[in-house]
Amino acid sequence: MKLNQKTITIDGIDKKILRALTTDARTPILEIARNVGISGAAIHQRLRKLEKSKLISGSQFIINPKVLGYSTMAFVGIYLDKAANTDDVIRALKKLPEVLECHYTTGVYSVFIKLLSKDNVHLMHLLSHNIQTISGVLRTESLISLEQQINRQIKI
Repeated sequence: MKLNQKTITIDGIDKKILRALTTDARTPILEIARNVGISGAAIHQRLRKLEKSKLISGSQFIINPKVLGYSTMAFVGIYLDKAANTDDVIRALKKLPEVLECHYTTGVYSVFIKLLSKDNVHLMHLLSHNIQTISGVLRTESLISLEQQINRQIKI
């Protein structure tokens, strides 16, 4: 692995390690070491370097929101009255646990969010009582996801 300013170059061994762990983050290090042909200690060293370079960070379990009753995913474009209000709006959005992602965008929206709700009634409540009432929000436009077709990370 070589560091170049803001990007890094990874070798074939790093790629094999990353592919194994992105397929299943619970794959034992010794199993990866056997498959790659290097020691477990070498795998740990490489993982530490990849973390230090910020190519990878942590690991996580994926929660299935449908099991918790959240069946509606929506994307909401938010129009703000002034760009100066953006920080206050973001602070207010962070307080809503249903908001999963928030992005500053180019184009017609000032902010674009991804949120989960239990159903359309819950979504309507979130929009009319929690989001559109935030000071600085002029209006919103919503898109409901019918089904996620692709969910992946960048290919290694």
